[in-house]
Amino acid sequence: MSSSDRPIPLVDYLYELPRDLIAHAPAEPRDSSRLMHVRRDGGAPSHHRFRELAELLRDDDLLVTNETQVIPARLRLHKTTGGRVEVLLLRPVDGAIADATIWEGIGRPGEAFVPGRQLVASDGSALTVVDKIGRAVRVQAEEPILQLAQRVGEVPLPPYIDRPSGPDHRDRSDYQAVFAREPGSAAAPTASLHFTPELLERLKTMGIMRTSLVLHVGLGTFLPIDDGHADDVRAQSLHAEWFSIPASTVEQVHAARTEGRRVVAVGSTVVRALETLAATGRSEGETDLYIYPGRRFGAVDAMITNFHLPGTTLLLMVAAFAGPDVMRSAYKLAVAERYRFFSFGDAMLID
Repeated sequence: MSSSDRPIPLVDYLYELPRDLIAHAPAEPRDSSRLMHVRRDGGAPSHHRFRELAELLRDDDLLVTNETQVIPARLRLHKTTGGRVEVLLLRPVDGAIADATIWEGIGRPGEAFVPGRQLVASDGSALTVVDKIGRAVRVQAEEPILQLAQRVGEVPLPPYIDRPSGPDHRDRSDYQAVFAREPGSAAAPTASLHFTPELLERLKTMGIMRTSLVLHVGLGTFLPIDDGHADDVRAQSLHAEWFSIPASTVEQVHAARTEGRRVVAVGSTVVRALETLAATGRSEGETDLYIYPGRRFGAVDAMITNFHLPGTTLLLMVAAFAGPDVMRSAYKLAVAERYRFFSFGDAMLID
């Protein structure tokens, strides 16, 4: 049995994390966050500030970013009888993001989402439950639901960001990349959160090219691996996410690879989109590409990524790219050096 055919047990991708290392707010300024430089060849990692990224990249690198924009996707609603419910919007069903009046999402509590039931937002706007399939629900409004969400929705911060005071008015800007432009994500591509306009200008001045794509992040990427797949996580499947890679980006990535220059992906979402392109030739549509150890990479030469939750497909992607042993050593070192973890935490450059 080859190493690529062996089962991958979930226990190999669990680790202990002191709760005080979970970041509940971003670094100020953003590029003052820490950056661990991890070498896939097994060389010793080095420690930096994110603002030093320009010195760690090569002047002919191609940096690829995800310009998706997080929408205020969490709607707190109430039934006409008064009971409180919540829906997390994930994707439009009957049209484009800006126009769709029916969206699919996750409703809580699930038993409250009975087809035909009316749900009321804080401004009096009404939504109707259209359907419920498993954990997913569909709701409909008389107007584009994105418009309703912009009025009354909240930025859907992950549950591990625990604040006694609840959501903050700054979340709409803090949980958003400075180059975000295409609304549609239910979660931020968190590697993007470290960039500042000043750092982007410095990278440009140094001749490091940047291009972009869009992948709208859904919760499927972040959900833990099902316990039923604990013996072999390869059996896990991912919810599909919509992506679009402009022709100019496709051309720049192809040119970089042809010329022997590195393609540096900012975040797991960019890795997923570019590797979908490499594997299928598709530059737009939905991707459920699941990347775990044993996979060969066809587009990405280096990646920037945050420190991810244990037992998640994101951690498996990092292990696939860096190598499982390198990944485990880096995470052990990050805990020992008290790096900040998860969405608002610190980052790694892996090359």
